[in-house]
Amino acid sequence: MRSFSDSYREAGVNIEAGYEGVKLMKKHVERTLIPGVVSDIGGFGGLFAPDLSGMAEPVLVSGTDGVGTKLRIAQLLDKHDTVGIDCVAMCVNDIICCGAKPIFFLDYIAIGKNEPEKVAAIVSGVAEGCVQSGCALIGGETAEHPGMMAADDYDLAGFSVGLVDKAKVVDHSAMKAGDVIIALPSSGIHSNGYSLVRKVFNVEHANLNMYSDELGRTLGEALLEPTRIYVKPVLRCMEAVSVRGVSHITGGGFFENIPRCLPEGLTARIDKSAIQTPPIFRMLQRMGGISEHDMFNTYNMGVGMTVIVPKEDADRAVAALDCGAYVVGEIAEGGEQVTLC
Repeated sequence: MRSFSDSYREAGVNIEAGYEGVKLMKKHVERTLIPGVVSDIGGFGGLFAPDLSGMAEPVLVSGTDGVGTKLRIAQLLDKHDTVGIDCVAMCVNDIICCGAKPIFFLDYIAIGKNEPEKVAAIVSGVAEGCVQSGCALIGGETAEHPGMMAADDYDLAGFSVGLVDKAKVVDHSAMKAGDVIIALPSSGIHSNGYSLVRKVFNVEHANLNMYSDELGRTLGEALLEPTRIYVKPVLRCMEAVSVRGVSHITGGGFFENIPRCLPEGLTARIDKSAIQTPPIFRMLQRMGGISEHDMFNTYNMGVGMTVIVPKEDADRAVAALDCGAYVVGEIAEGGEQVTLC
């Protein structure tokens, strides 16, 4: 018998739309299949058999996050196929900071009205993020929330699990004065600080499709640029040199995230003149009258991740990262945990 419920539909929930959404997203999920995937999408749980060969003491590392109010930009532009990349990035970029390789991901979509094509577009971005990070999309959930959310509204969050041999967990205690800080360029604002972004640019009333000479594209395109995923570059770097610290520059910017990998008594000295800052940040600061401190305490300013390595390994690390990385500072003794020079 076909599964349907007229009563539930009258209450605002279309379970048949949910089934159609699953059908449409399957082709995207198939792109993420890697060795270890045991189950197919649609079951009660996602099954994954990790390869533990060569690991003396396997450690699972988990991370969860959402996209935040950047989703409002996607809704205003009616473009939903990139925010899934952001969702994956916010989780896997955290996991890689301790040296773990993400192995699988699950997403959660809460939506006012289940439109199968829109849900499939969202999941296509999630799948692309999984492909970029080398992990599998093994499950998820789409929940229709009529009466609680407007029909066009949705929220997106995710959860990832990674794997690392305990002996290869990044050892911050090995860090010392003289180590260098390498910047991995961001693709833009990424997925933090969008409440301030939306206020400064007045996005509800702005023409997001208007071309900007300063940005070299439309404002909407710049604001919706997906978060860069650093898993593969950082794994290459860890194979090439001894990495002593990794920081994902998210909410809280430089001042909150870099200290998370610093041992007590050490400070990160950042050369401001070396930072390659995309124009969207300069526009945001100018139009919002935002102080330099607040910009560096809220946004990545063009540095999506930092990697700390011994000075003698800097050139090899930059070459292994192979993503436009460059030296942006050094570790010193004493003082504030982060100093902008």
